[in-house]
Amino acid sequence: MSDRTKPRKPKPSSSSPPPSPTIALTLKMARRSLLKPTLATAFLSLLFLYALFHTLLTPSPSPSPSAAIGLSPSPPSAPKIYLYDLPSKFTYGVVRSYLRARGSPVPANDADIRYPGHQHSAEWWLLSDLARSPTARSPNSPLRLTLDPDEADLFYVPFFSSLSLVVNPIRPGGSDIPGGGGSTAYSDEGTQEELVEWLEGQEYWRRNRGRDHVIVCQDPNALYRVIDRVRNAVLLVSDFGRLRADQASLIKDVILPYSHRINSYKRDVGVEGRHSLLFFMGNRYRKEGGKVRDTLFQILEDEKDVVIKHGTQSRESRRMATQGMHSSKFCLHPAGDTPSACRLFDAIVSLCIPVIVSDYIELPFEDVINYKKIAIFVDTISAVKPGYLVSKIRKVSNERILQYQQELKMVKWYFEYEDPNGTVNEIWRQVSSKVPLIKLMINRDKRLVQRGHDPDCSCICSKQNGTISIRK
Repeated sequence: MSDRTKPRKPKPSSSSPPPSPTIALTLKMARRSLLKPTLATAFLSLLFLYALFHTLLTPSPSPSPSAAIGLSPSPPSAPKIYLYDLPSKFTYGVVRSYLRARGSPVPANDADIRYPGHQHSAEWWLLSDLARSPTARSPNSPLRLTLDPDEADLFYVPFFSSLSLVVNPIRPGGSDIPGGGGSTAYSDEGTQEELVEWLEGQEYWRRNRGRDHVIVCQDPNALYRVIDRVRNAVLLVSDFGRLRADQASLIKDVILPYSHRINSYKRDVGVEGRHSLLFFMGNRYRKEGGKVRDTLFQILEDEKDVVIKHGTQSRESRRMATQGMHSSKFCLHPAGDTPSACRLFDAIVSLCIPVIVSDYIELPFEDVINYKKIAIFVDTISAVKPGYLVSKIRKVSNERILQYQQELKMVKWYFEYEDPNGTVNEIWRQVSSKVPLIKLMINRDKRLVQRGHDPDCSCICSKQNGTISIRK
């Protein structure tokens, strides 16, 4: 796969190594034999040539640093993660509140709970993985589960923060909202506050000020009330659209993919059956960077072979989106209220080439996926020029479209949460890569007595408008 880095072969040394004792002895004997040319002379000459070529073609291995100091090398072990046994109201209790607010049946047992269909379902899949018995987890998992917090490198806080945000129905009439027939509404803000109070009472949170803790806040507004109190932790987010630079960064945190809401494309690559050039279905009116959507609607809605529709989250909308993405060559991905949206991952699993119009988007697993091979990026200023976007993608040949589709097919398993070796494992791999930085910051804290400011978030260099700036 092209997005995986192949190990490079070591370059041969420019200078030859000194002759080994075997070669030195052979040379000495060969020189003596030149004085008495006999049958033995020919044999020794052959022996000399064999030893010489064998030594030159078989370089001696360099001793490892550990061997040099008398230590036996051992392979690095996977970091250990401890799963907090949170009070149920922060996990399955959130699901129960969601179901109750909508008048749906509420299972009595946690084992019968099912997470509602939601684009931010990473929090459910991650908890489900860690809640399995160690033998049932994927043997390829980059993190080992430990039941002993004293030996843990990381601590996972399984709060359903994204679902908590949307427990109360958007429209009036639910049983748990004011005026909806219930006495008390569910309070996301109150639940956030209770969670942090619970965490701050834990020995392992206080020990390192939460630096070695992992918390999901995938919805852009999740944990907004308490984000400054948990910002030391490794935050699992969809993007940085609602987070300040002193709260989150690529160095400290992990970008998660949304859960795709439409069915994966099961057939092979090809342009047959993909009759539309470009497809988009979603909310036309967005805030902030998403205002570009309305402009793109105006530019594209009368273009030939372009399908662009206003739609909201519903079963019928998902059915139409599935049909549209599976029958289009390109799928438009403009920014929403924040730079990213689930539509990008719907397109990837549909083998519909994403056309990304979102200047500040962050993408998951970018250390192993080269998104330039699976998507087309168009800056916002160019995209809103009449005719520019359609003209650009019309120039893409069928051969190039097939290449894009092949690459999409090769990487789409990264975005399948149901795959035992798919998205969840990739998230844990990203989280495990943060362990050295976490230990660095913890050890640094222990030696510092005074500081002018608290460097809770690491900085990251970013290039904007042709200049290099530092995010802190």
